[in-house]
Order: sequence, then C-alpha cells, then structure tokens
Amino acid sequence: MIEDYKTIDLFGKLLFETIILTPPFKKPNLMPNEACFLYILKGEYDSISEVDRLKIEAEESLLMKCGNYTCNMLPSKTSNTYQALAVHFYPDILLKIYENKLPNFLLEQQPLEIGMSKLNSDVLIRKYIEGILFYFENPELVSEELLILKLKEIILLLNQTKNAPAIRAILSNLFHPTSYSFREIIKAHYYSNISLEELATLNNQSLSTFKREFKKNYNTSPAAYLRDKKLEKSEKLLVSTDLRATDIAYECGFNDVSHFSKTFKSKFGVSPTLYKMNHFHKSLN
Repeated sequence: MIEDYKTIDLFGKLLFETIILTPPFKKPNLMPNEACFLYILKGEYDSISEVDRLKIEAEESLLMKCGNYTCNMLPSKTSNTYQALAVHFYPDILLKIYENKLPNFLLEQQPLEIGMSKLNSDVLIRKYIEGILFYFENPELVSEELLILKLKEIILLLNQTKNAPAIRAILSNLFHPTSYSFREIIKAHYYSNISLEELATLNNQSLSTFKREFKKNYNTSPAAYLRDKKLEKSEKLLVSTDLRATDIAYECGFNDVSHFSKTFKSKFGVSPTLYKMNHFHKSLN
C-alpha cells in the first residue's frame, strides 16, 4: 500500500519522485526513452532487466539506462517500510539544460554489456538525496533554475563515483537502447524466480502475445519449458555438487523447497534428497 508519493517536474516531465509504501509491492517499469537513478532509503529493491537482475538495499542506489524492467519493492531485516527517491533523465531535457553542448562523457558512447549498475553507499550521493528530500518538504523553494542545477549535479556526482567506469559507460549509453532477441531474454531468465507476466513485460508484450510468441519459438508452453530448464539444472547440481536441496531450489529459481521437491518428484519419480543419495551410492559402486 502506498503511504506517500510526491513528484517534482521540470519542463513538463517527471524529474524527481519519492515514495513511501508498505512492501511487498511489484510493478512493471518500462523506460523506452528515459533513464533513471534510484536511491533506496528504506527496504530493498529487486530490479529485473531484459538480461540481468540486481538487488539493492538501503543507502545503495541503482543507475538504469533506457529499457524494459520489472521491479519488486521489499521489506528488509531492519525496516518493514520501503522508501526511495528517483531521478529521471530524458535526452531532450539534457540537451536543453546543456544548450546542446553535452559533457564529453555523455557524448563518447562506450561499449556496454550491462544496462544497470549498483552504487554502494557514497557520502556525496547521500548528501544530495538529503537535499532533494528537503525540497520535497519545502516546495515553495523550488525553481526551474534550481532544478537544472540539481540535475547537472547528480550527473557530475555519478561520473565521480567509485565505480565510475561502469557508470560512465551507462551514462554514455543512456538513450541507446540495447536490442535483445526474444530468445536472449528468455535464456537470461531460465533460473529467475519471476512470473510469466514479468517475462512478458521484459519483452514489452502482453501476456497473451508473449505466450503465442513463446509457442512459436519453442513449440511448447512457457511454464513447461521453464520448469524443465530448472529441473535440468537442479538434477545436474544434485549429482555434481554438495549443495543441499534447499540451496539448489533457490539456485534454480523455484518458489520454495516444497514446490521444488514436488516438481522434481513428478519428473524423476523420487525426491531430490533420495535422488542425490541414489546417485551417491551408484558412484561408490
């Protein structure tokens, strides 16, 4: 449940937003022509992109280039409340505030293998966030000139963080969408514990369109195909590692251990634990 939500616009577009809610809370996050910097104040944030997944905690932040995402807002060990602040970047607004003279690190497009990067706690970033929260509490102090300065400031701060090389690569590619094929996105999430609705979102499709496309590509349903992929990996881990069935369940993207055990037994005829023991005895013989 959302408890508080506030926004600040610049040139008619969302620039800053802050939210406080009672987690868990899940939503799609489609950014075809914008990028976003997200700072977590309380709780945890699980971000899933087309081919990657990152979880960040309180006082950590995330920079995401344009693309399709889905997210889970979660409680943490220290807080049952989720609170975050986001800064949005748009190419037309950046060109306007820099008067068509973008900084070099925004112009020099660098090779990019990732679409998002986590930033650990940084005192300059924290102070910046405190300042933006102050303006949310005192909106009468906000002006267009101030917002332009604050937008430029966060870009400069991001460019000076400890993991600046990765950040610079993302900044220089903020508005250059990476094109992933349907199969690439599916393969990247074989072992992710995400729903079919979320997979459809990552492909920018409705659930019905996604299911039709999946059938066309794999000649089976997404539920059956992904279940078999998870079971295939779990079977290999059972016979080749010392991992417990509990660890394997989560490693392979099952919701919980009981679901994993039930699904595994329906395919292999025995529980994961017994399967592991039987293989162990065979190897001894």
